[in-house]
Amino acid sequence: MLKQTLQHPEIARALAAAGHGSQILITDSNYPVATEHGPNASVVYLNLAPDLVKVTDVLKAINDAVPVESAVGMTLPDGTLPPIFDDYKSILDCEIKGMKHTDFKKSGMEPTVCLHVATGDTRIYSCILLTMGYIAP
Repeated sequence: MLKQTLQHPEIARALAAAGHGSQILITDSNYPVATEHGPNASVVYLNLAPDLVKVTDVLKAINDAVPVESAVGMTLPDGTLPPIFDDYKSILDCEIKGMKHTDFKKSGMEPTVCLHVATGDTRIYSCILLTMGYIAP
């Protein structure tokens, strides 16, 4: 039994095996997980029902478990940031950049992605790609 916030065994295992520079992809309910995930990514499906579980719920638990060095989210088609970026900024203590939808999806399929968590979040463009930092000695 764990006392930390994150208690999902598959997610904890993937994070424990990862290191500095590894990436974590958290996606919304519209993301094509089966066909677009990294070759080294452990895929965890938490899309139980619409809006269960939300991207921000997963983000909070992961942020509590590992150091996050940087983050990238999808921009809207017009290049602006979607409203969920305000939530990201309230959770993370790092720079959060926006990236075009097509470029974001390519980044999410890189070999550095160690974990892909699919959620039931119905908010559009609510996907985020995290890069793990390091724990200073």
